[in-house]
Amino acid sequence: MVDTVPRILVEWLWPFVGCFSASNWNHVLVLVAGAVLSPGRRTVAAALRVMGLDQTGGFAVYHRVLSTARWSARLAARRLLLLLVIAFVPQGPVVIAIDDTIERRWGARIKARGIYRDPVRSSHGHFVKVSGLRWLCVMLLAPIPWTGGVWALPFLTVLAPSERAAQSRGRRHKKLTDQGRQALLQTARWLKGRQLIAVADSSFSVIELLRDVKAHLRVIARLRLDARLYEPPPPRRPGKRGKPPLKGARLPTLNERLVDPATPWRRVTIRGWYGKTERRLDIVSGTAIWHHPGRQVAIRWVLVRDADGGKPPQAFLCTDTEADPVAILGWFVQRWRVEVTLAEVRRHLGVETQRQWSDLAILRTTPVLLGLFSLVTLWADRIHAERGLLPDRVRWYPKAEPTFSDALAVVRRELWTAPTFATSRYDRDSAEIPAQLLNR
Repeated sequence: MVDTVPRILVEWLWPFVGCFSASNWNHVLVLVAGAVLSPGRRTVAAALRVMGLDQTGGFAVYHRVLSTARWSARLAARRLLLLLVIAFVPQGPVVIAIDDTIERRWGARIKARGIYRDPVRSSHGHFVKVSGLRWLCVMLLAPIPWTGGVWALPFLTVLAPSERAAQSRGRRHKKLTDQGRQALLQTARWLKGRQLIAVADSSFSVIELLRDVKAHLRVIARLRLDARLYEPPPPRRPGKRGKPPLKGARLPTLNERLVDPATPWRRVTIRGWYGKTERRLDIVSGTAIWHHPGRQVAIRWVLVRDADGGKPPQAFLCTDTEADPVAILGWFVQRWRVEVTLAEVRRHLGVETQRQWSDLAILRTTPVLLGLFSLVTLWADRIHAERGLLPDRVRWYPKAEPTFSDALAVVRRELWTAPTFATSRYDRDSAEIPAQLLNR
């Protein structure tokens, strides 16, 4: 069975051999090779067809790798993260992003399905609902040398079932912030000894979440302009009775600071702000206690307004009160690469085209496809180190640096040109691989 898979792929996937049993390992190699080489939908049948196994008698064992086989996706996620950190962030702080995404799926047999707001088709004045699965993704924000920028590389993806699905099973619904807290703490345990920075959107700007993970990593997120901010509690006077104060005097809201002429704005230049190479911003920052009755957390807030007036004012927070405001903004803008990754996995890796119905197969397939994005990037980086990687250019689309489509193309070429596929078996229906498919 190993002869069906190129030897180079076996070497690339060897760090994950301990995650699977010996009987499943060969089938995993075939499925991964088929998922990389398939140009269309990512189903088990499509993977077998592209690998030349569409007439094999034991095709059901490949389906059982996802639906019934015993293997740990969490162990695979940990090994993937360590490989990515060694390759792209060997030293310095490790920056990760956490975000949720909706996989559009229909079917009564998909038990975790829910009805959500479609973030792609909706706008401020138009609300679009969609049926699907909600996934919580944790990605490594790492600089890729041959792209000249930062990519978001998924390594841990968790299913967040809908409230209706939890009620139908008689279980307590776990909120997205609870899932996020567990994912962040799990990542911190995997990267003990490394400085960890997590960037998130407003969905994770919750006092309880920030308070629980503050001791293990720094979190950067958006902050409401009307948030209730207070000074730290004053020192307790000797001999005073009663409960010690939790907060000090109330501070002006960020909305009030925007209109206050005495606000000490500072002009800075940030790279990568909303896709721009550089952007001039006016910022002001300070520390405060973000308080809500019964809960609070100490933060550093950063208030931002566009010097050119093109964007509305925004506010951000960091759980590290000693962090530099410009560094906070520099870390946060990297989070926008998450949307690019989510679009790429749909366009090139067939996310939302899989057709599994069993609970375990659904729980595994989408995280595997998202992890495949990171694996392809890692393999392309090794190929680039050996002989370089050039972008595929056309006259109407000038492209200075390689993109993920170029990384996927060079990995596919490495597999197609391996000795495994050099000599084809006799088959009256076989045909030569067109150059367009080979370079796709």
